[in-house]
Amino acid sequence: MSDLPRAVEIFEEGPREGFQIEPGPIATSRKVELIEALSATGLGSIQVCSFVNPARVPGMADADAVVDALRPRPGLRYRALWLNEKGLQRALGHGETLSLAGMIVLSASEPFLMRNQNRTIADNLREQRAQIGVYRRHGIPVERILVMAAFGCNFAGDIALESVLETVRDGIDLVAEEGVAVETISLADTMAWATPRSIKRVVGAVRERWPTHRISLHLHDTRGLGLANAYAGLEMGIDSFDSSVAGLGGCPFAGHKGAAGNVCTEDLVFLCEEMGIRTGIDLERLIDAAQLAEEIVGHPLPGSVMRGGSLRRFRAPA
Repeated sequence: MSDLPRAVEIFEEGPREGFQIEPGPIATSRKVELIEALSATGLGSIQVCSFVNPARVPGMADADAVVDALRPRPGLRYRALWLNEKGLQRALGHGETLSLAGMIVLSASEPFLMRNQNRTIADNLREQRAQIGVYRRHGIPVERILVMAAFGCNFAGDIALESVLETVRDGIDLVAEEGVAVETISLADTMAWATPRSIKRVVGAVRERWPTHRISLHLHDTRGLGLANAYAGLEMGIDSFDSSVAGLGGCPFAGHKGAAGNVCTEDLVFLCEEMGIRTGIDLERLIDAAQLAEEIVGHPLPGSVMRGGSLRRFRAPA
């Protein structure tokens, strides 16, 4: 039986997810322009950049300049991603603009973890424990346990359900040992192996084992099932999703050139609203932002609703 949520929370990741993988340089001013357009849509959270090694991710070389140009808005959280203490220290320099929240980053696939962060699972657990100490010293809350490659991996193949559960348990045990309360388990289909069936299987197993935790989905659309997988999540009662405006982006370490970005934000919003699920987002403004994103990157993006439009004008009285 389906158990649709009444409302969903959408975490927009397009500016980070998208601009990290674009091959050509994009002016800082244009990145800020897109973030400002997204800020006017009603989104509550926008991930604006990542503080990472520019030699590995050149598209994030201007992360500090992007954040410096933003204007804080009431009710809107500007977020950033970091993978180590050096990146966190950079983020801390923007404490007045960024809403800083810690995340325990794990992977159900050790081969992907080695490729993405050059760590074994054991090394990564030690690093995450150290990160908790850093968060504690700076008064930063830890909001999520993120499990990458939760549905499959281009380097390890199918990921056994028990491996996913063991990875989640590692995170749960870690935060418990450190005396940290974390409410959300985020399951990431990092390399787009998920299907609606596997979404329901993995979400169901995690929920059965940890029924008091909120589950969030981070879905990629490389194989065209992003929105179908989101629908499966909605049927399971999932009320928290990461997404990317116009379908911007992709993972530069996924191991194939066709790696697509997260499930498209405006397509997800359209789906939710047509199902009677509240998002709090102005779809028309979001479509405008998606079209702007496509203009900025200078090539077609995969979003559908940005082309077909909403149904509002067709339903309006003559």
